[in-house]
Amino acid sequence: MGEIRNAERTRKRILEAARKEFFEKGYTGARIEAIAVNADVKKQLIYHYFKGKEELLVAVLDQMTVELPEWTTQFPSDPVHTAEHRFQVNCQTRMDFLKFTVWEALEEQPQQNSRKKRRTEALQSYVDDMKSKQEAGLVPEDLDPELLTLAISALTTYPLIFGDVTKMVTGSEPTDPQFQEKWSKFLTKISARIFGKDDFMNE
Repeated sequence: MGEIRNAERTRKRILEAARKEFFEKGYTGARIEAIAVNADVKKQLIYHYFKGKEELLVAVLDQMTVELPEWTTQFPSDPVHTAEHRFQVNCQTRMDFLKFTVWEALEEQPQQNSRKKRRTEALQSYVDDMKSKQEAGLVPEDLDPELLTLAISALTTYPLIFGDVTKMVTGSEPTDPQFQEKWSKFLTKISARIFGKDDFMNE
């Protein structure tokens, strides 16, 4: 049992070091050697657990998904709160991953296909949610669910990914709790305008 626990702890250290390396430097820039150093293991031991860099990255993404709190995967019943909800999810669980998505957009590798499929499925789930809310009469018929999803994605990620721009415009870091609260309220207000919910405007 002791050996099993040690193996689990070693694997966990490798995944934690790999997450930091991948999310800060992207797939191309990440180095197995650096991961080994940060995990305090020999490089050869990483290949004992994982066949290569691609398999290691997939394991990191799988682990990240498993660790997500249940509330992050639930959609608000009222579309007015969708943008605020997605922004809070990004603030609390995905800020480092958002930076990795920028690397993904800039890099091109054949192995990306499986990772892009995973992200596509996640984004399409937001589109499907908007479509179902539109069918229920909660989203105006003249608004395209796909374009709404794209707009909400931009509003809930840009201030976090481009923190320097956020600081230049607002004087606040995107990690500042006061900025996050202010932006969350702003998202709810503009969502109220979009979805015709005037009762939210004065909150």
